[in-house]
Amino acid sequence: MTGAAQGLPHSAGIRIGTPAYRRVNLALFCAGFVTFVTLYDVQPLLPLFAREFNVVPAVASLPLSIATAALALGMLLAGTVSDSFGRRQLMTLALVLTSLLALATYFSHSFQSLLALRLVQGLVLAGVPSVAMAYLGEEMDAHSISSAMGLYISGNAVGGMTGRIGSAILCDHLPWQTAIAVIGIISLGLSLLFLRSLPPSANFHHRPFQLGYLFSSLYRQLRDPGLLCLYGLAFLCMGGFVSLYNYIGFRLLDAPYSLSQSSVSLIFLVYLLGSFSSGIVGSLINRFGRPFMIRVTLLVMLAGTLVTLASSLPLIVFGVGIFTCGFFSAHAIASSWVGRRARTGKAQASSLYLFCYYQGSSISGTLGGMFWQHLGWPGVACMIALLVVAAFGVATVLLRLPAAE
Repeated sequence: MTGAAQGLPHSAGIRIGTPAYRRVNLALFCAGFVTFVTLYDVQPLLPLFAREFNVVPAVASLPLSIATAALALGMLLAGTVSDSFGRRQLMTLALVLTSLLALATYFSHSFQSLLALRLVQGLVLAGVPSVAMAYLGEEMDAHSISSAMGLYISGNAVGGMTGRIGSAILCDHLPWQTAIAVIGIISLGLSLLFLRSLPPSANFHHRPFQLGYLFSSLYRQLRDPGLLCLYGLAFLCMGGFVSLYNYIGFRLLDAPYSLSQSSVSLIFLVYLLGSFSSGIVGSLINRFGRPFMIRVTLLVMLAGTLVTLASSLPLIVFGVGIFTCGFFSAHAIASSWVGRRARTGKAQASSLYLFCYYQGSSISGTLGGMFWQHLGWPGVACMIALLVVAAFGVATVLLRLPAAE
């Protein structure tokens, strides 16, 4: 609970241009990078897991799906735990632990041990995303928070892209266990830099852990049909997005493309297009409105899915790029809409949104493997298209509700 909420003096926020501002930006860029490099470093390795452990693609996707499912569950508690434990302390613990777990992967020689490590890793990573946002909300000057949040999110994007591409390139030269351990060493160094750089909280005030308050707050958010629609959009869109990236690698490693692991991983460079599109969607909303833009972004996702059905490699990459731009834009619209829609408990509303977001990743990301196994890429594309069409239906319901804008 902030000092303002308790009637206590509130320290002046950290302003742009000050040494403290630069320290916060460096620290939270490192936090975002470590979180997403350790979460997504296994995604391009799913075909490798399928071969090495002799499992079907759906089962091979579990190292990612289990981690995101655990992250989703942990995020429901992370904000409340940080109220008692402290923002800086909880983030530091989470970053150091996920780095050590990545290092421990070096000793993982069975699929079961890998899944166990990834389960714990997902749980500990829950101590960063929502807590980092809470720290920025408490400590930054009102005019500085947007730029600081933007740099934190850029750390997320760069970390996710680096983890996906870096692990694949390393695996061309090293065993996958060693590749992930190398990422763990880098992450541990960045975690220590985070601890050294992040200023102690000045406006954080301890609040005893209250499980009853947590559940009552979550219940209030689930009573709003508009928020339920936004949570549905998060589940469906993220499910389609992760399914596409989980199984496009299987397709491109197979004939007639027969690309190398590192070549396939370069497709994650289209994330840069997604980051660009999410950056400009705000101005488009101001011009055309949320109802129009949410429909357009979902149609763009659907169009991208259909283009990936082409046999030409450049067209496949182009389709992935179109889909990625649509997804990042839709996610930017829906996630900001949650804050506008929630009247109280905005942090809990955002936590529920992220819970559904990562559950979509876990459930659909694994389900897509069954479509790949039996129907190939057309089956995966059909599943993704159905998820996007369902998202369009949910958006239609949302726009018919009072105060949808």
